[in-house]
Amino acid sequence: MKNSSEVTSFILSDFYGMEDLKPIYFCVFLIIYITIVAENVVLIGVIYCEKTLHEPMYLLLCNLAVNGLYGSTALLPAVLINVVSHSHEIALPFCQTQIYTIHTYAITEFTILAAMSYDRYVAICYPLTYHTIMLQRVVKLIVFTWLFPMLAFLIVFILTLQLRFCERTIEKVYCINYLLVKLACTDTSIVNIVGLLSVALYTLPQLIMIFYSYALILRICILSFSKSKLKALRTCTPHLLAIINYSIGCFFEIAQSRFNTSGLPYHTKLFLSMYFLIFPPLLNPAIYGLSIQVIRLRLFRLFSRKDRKVQIM
Repeated sequence: MKNSSEVTSFILSDFYGMEDLKPIYFCVFLIIYITIVAENVVLIGVIYCEKTLHEPMYLLLCNLAVNGLYGSTALLPAVLINVVSHSHEIALPFCQTQIYTIHTYAITEFTILAAMSYDRYVAICYPLTYHTIMLQRVVKLIVFTWLFPMLAFLIVFILTLQLRFCERTIEKVYCINYLLVKLACTDTSIVNIVGLLSVALYTLPQLIMIFYSYALILRICILSFSKSKLKALRTCTPHLLAIINYSIGCFFEIAQSRFNTSGLPYHTKLFLSMYFLIFPPLLNPAIYGLSIQVIRLRLFRLFSRKDRKVQIM
């Protein structure tokens, strides 16, 4: 066993499964990252430029897009570098930084989705006073959705920083707190207990908000006319799809990290471990862009103008 003081970097062992197909993996991850950046930047740009979209719902959506850029940038540039490298090592400070950004991305994503569910509840249950209620609260909600995750994970993160490590191999293509703690040669019982309690703090308030909001929305839908039901369902569909997409990714991550998946093919394990960091920021702009007419029309006008300019030139 190595002296803990010597462990200053870790080996991301899952990259060794890419050795035979490095160029293909590099191109796939590069295309995915460029697509994520392009989609989310365009969505943010449309919301910023279109004055009719300067409403609480779209401001929260804009923050969801910013968080998608934050999370994917914490992962994909490092993955691209490691795909072409031979050692597949990551220095301890970079590993710790990646842990903080990936975990805060995950908590922020769920917190924003919870805030968006509250927004939908107010819009459907209190349509006449929606703007009055949300304009008073949207800034506070946005500040909370960023500040809460950054501070909430800080407790666990500080405890992880105190650990010393005797092993170097992380069986993943990126660093996460759970696997890093497993490599410690000091007692980790306090970190594990605080970590479990923190998971409840990260998830229960958001789950309660989402279920409570949609329980009241469902009640309104049951009591209302058929046209109102359809309108409410159309309003909630993009948000529900975003929640389902993110929940699938979280389920895959928990299943892949906590259970023995050695019997699964390499590509399946890689897909499961990267889903929650890639597919929410990749699909959310498409879900909202295709579902919300105002965004769809703005994008159509934007690209039709570009086509006209090309034809004139």
